[in-house]
Amino acid sequence: MSRIKAVFQNLKAENKKALIAYITIGDPHISVSKNIIRQLIESGADILELGVPFSDPTADGPVIQSAAQRALKTGVTLDDIMELVKEIRQFSQIPLILFSYYNPLFVVGAQEIARRAKEAGVDGLLVVDLPYEEAEELKKYTDQSNLDLIFLLAPTSNDERIKMISRKARGFIYYISMTGVTGSTLSGGQYIEEDIQRIKKYTKLPIAIGFGISNPEQAKAMGKFAEGVVVGSAIVRLIEEHGDSPQLLQKVGDFVASLKQALK
Repeated sequence: MSRIKAVFQNLKAENKKALIAYITIGDPHISVSKNIIRQLIESGADILELGVPFSDPTADGPVIQSAAQRALKTGVTLDDIMELVKEIRQFSQIPLILFSYYNPLFVVGAQEIARRAKEAGVDGLLVVDLPYEEAEELKKYTDQSNLDLIFLLAPTSNDERIKMISRKARGFIYYISMTGVTGSTLSGGQYIEEDIQRIKKYTKLPIAIGFGISNPEQAKAMGKFAEGVVVGSAIVRLIEEHGDSPQLLQKVGDFVASLKQALK
C-alpha cells in the first residue's frame, strides 16, 4: 500500500481529514526548507507538497511566484530537491509529492524523473500545467515506478472529464476550488460541496480541496466536504514575512497546528 493511500485510510478510521501542506523548496534557502519540513511534520501535516521552483509559474499567484524567484536565486536545482527527499526519508515516512510544472521534468525526461523520484523516496507527482490528455507518457513511467500521478479537477470540469480522469487517477483527486491562481480568496462553499458530490459519483479516491484556503475556519469548512485540504500560499506567505528570523519555525508551526486542529 502506498504511503498516500495509507494516510487517507488511517485518517478515515479516526474520522479526521488530511492536511496537505505546500512549500517552495529553496525559499529562503534549501537548508531552511529542511527545517521547515521538520516543523510541518511535528505540527501535524499529513502529506507534503514539495514545490519545484520554476521561472514561469502561471498557475500561481504573486506569493508563490515570488517564492519561486527567491528559490531560483539561491541556485536550487531538481537534483538538490531529490537529495533533500533522501534526507527527509532518514527521519520521516510522511508522504511526499513533487509539485512541479512540466518543463523542469521534461528536461530530465519522463522515464528518468520517475526513476529518480522513486529512488529518492517520493510518493507522487503533481504537474500543475500538464493536462490529462498530454500526461500519457509521464503516467506510463510513474505507474511503472509505483508513483501516484495526481490529477486536477476544477469547477469547470464536466462529468465526462471527471469520469475520464477518475478512471486513471491514483492517490487522490486534487480539486481546485476556483478558477484562478493560488492565493486567491476562497468563496462559494455551496458550489464546492455540489462539485465534490458530483466527483464522488465517479471515484472512490479521496478528494483534497486546494486554492484559497488560508485559515483554520476555511480548512474546517472544506474538510466537511472532502477528505483533505491543501494549504500553500498562506504558509509560503509566513515564510516570506519571517525569512531567516528566529521566529520563522514557531510561526509556521503554530499556524499549521491550528489548521490541523480545525480538521479533527
